[in-house]
Amino acid sequence: MPRASTPTAPDRPPRDRAGFAQVPGLVTGSAGAGASLTRPVRHPSDDLTSAERARLAPHVTDLDGPVFALVNLPETVKGALFARYSRYQGTLRRLFLEEFADSLPQGGAWDGSEGERAAQLYERIFVGYGDDSVAQLGGAHVACEWVSNVLTKVLQRPRLAAYLEQSTRYIAYDAPMPGGGYRYYRDPELGPEYEAAMDALFATYAASLPRVRAWVDESYPRADGEPEAARARAVNAKALDLLRGLLPAASLSHMGIYASGQAYEQLILHLIGHPLPEARRYGEMILAAIQAVMPSFVSRVERPDRGGAWAGYLAERRAAGERWAARLGLEAADPHEARPSVTLTHVDGDEEQLLAALLFEAAGTSEARTRATVTGLSDPERGALLADLVGDRANRRHRPGRGFEALRYRFEIVSDYGAFRDLQRHRMLTVQWQGLTPDLGAGIPDEVGAAGEGDAYRAALDRSAAEYHRLADAGLAAAAPYALCLGYRIRYVLDLNAREAMHLVELRSGREGHPAYRAVAHQMHALIAERHPAVAAAMTHVDESAEPRLERILSEMRLQSRRAALAG
Repeated sequence: MPRASTPTAPDRPPRDRAGFAQVPGLVTGSAGAGASLTRPVRHPSDDLTSAERARLAPHVTDLDGPVFALVNLPETVKGALFARYSRYQGTLRRLFLEEFADSLPQGGAWDGSEGERAAQLYERIFVGYGDDSVAQLGGAHVACEWVSNVLTKVLQRPRLAAYLEQSTRYIAYDAPMPGGGYRYYRDPELGPEYEAAMDALFATYAASLPRVRAWVDESYPRADGEPEAARARAVNAKALDLLRGLLPAASLSHMGIYASGQAYEQLILHLIGHPLPEARRYGEMILAAIQAVMPSFVSRVERPDRGGAWAGYLAERRAAGERWAARLGLEAADPHEARPSVTLTHVDGDEEQLLAALLFEAAGTSEARTRATVTGLSDPERGALLADLVGDRANRRHRPGRGFEALRYRFEIVSDYGAFRDLQRHRMLTVQWQGLTPDLGAGIPDEVGAAGEGDAYRAALDRSAAEYHRLADAGLAAAAPYALCLGYRIRYVLDLNAREAMHLVELRSGREGHPAYRAVAHQMHALIAERHPAVAAAMTHVDESAEPRLERILSEMRLQSRRAALAG
């Protein structure tokens, strides 16, 4: 945890005649010829006493400067400080001393309580006035362990949160869990047939993994300059990639979440109103975890007129959609749709609108006039203009301006569930998905067949689908997707602007990525090129190459070089 600076002499930093503290600072913008990045900058001082500095020191990273972080405080207190900040005339340090310090323990130790002052403030502003924005001012890290690959998608549905999930690309699922048994979700209600089917899928995976790994090792000979350790990791990653479609959606994962209080409230409400028992249980456990660190942020969840009403509305909304889909005969997929596909179903905007939006912030005229001017340019002139506005992108993290958000694309995608899991993680877009069923079929990687494991893979897919249908016929439709292998396909929509499309396509087209989502990214880029060639041309870091070696080898070689540099 960062420690606050606590200068001992003099008791206060030196000041000029006007009472401004003399503290060296950085000037980040140009102040004209001869400007220095290290010249002293004048700013008002809090004029803290020795006692005040001692009280503040455990909770701020700088006692004198105008920029500092808050540390060793409950998240609710941090959020309450900022909420009160907007209507307090003084500084944040002075606000803490005057209104919050007395309700917190001395010495910087946090005893788990959020402080009486913070709790009262949230009760008045958050609950009483319904000002939801204050719940954005605090956050928490929560670990959710042993969650199924069905539930991970529900947990990752909120946009304004950060997630880290265990990857099937780097972790083998052939070892038993602590206490025994393969790593999948269990519930006695699902019956002994379910456990038998899941054990069979994992047994096939475990038996196939060493044989597929050996085939990969033999099929991709070690090239000159490839470190043996890096190659071994790449061989393993390739084998895991080829077989991840065998794993059922019941496979258990661990996930880390960082989110604001507001995001947790919405997530918990979705979970406790969800038809899946696993989701409801984790909703209750996440609620308990947030109540332990910032209870005021989720105080509405358990109130019948607030959280209860919201959860009821969400359940009614879901039921209405299912009822109308059934009434209109839309609940089942057509057999001819059982194949991978990427379709551009809607485009909003054109390249002239894009150019006008890119010029808007630099211009002084209306967007309508800017567009009229752009329309008068010739095609070569517009092409040169766009190229200049996008600039020379040295890497994919160099993204063009927000004018690219003036264009939107809506893609309907059918891919295996494994690829969907990766693409669904993107936040700056709208993603909607249908239920996972066996109706859209599943594919078998050619390499698995070449390794001699095609028949075993196919038999596992059939066993998976049979168990899905058994669960659905037994009235357990919400739980039936647990039984399906990740190789089965799902239909979903990605609705995104051109700027996010550039990010997604360039990232997911990388040769080190999984072939399933690489294929989706390449097709998205091709469809954008058909409608807006200049936009597609600006995506200069789309990787169309086919790695003749192992997909992960370049990344593993770079990792090996970094490790060697650190060791040496």
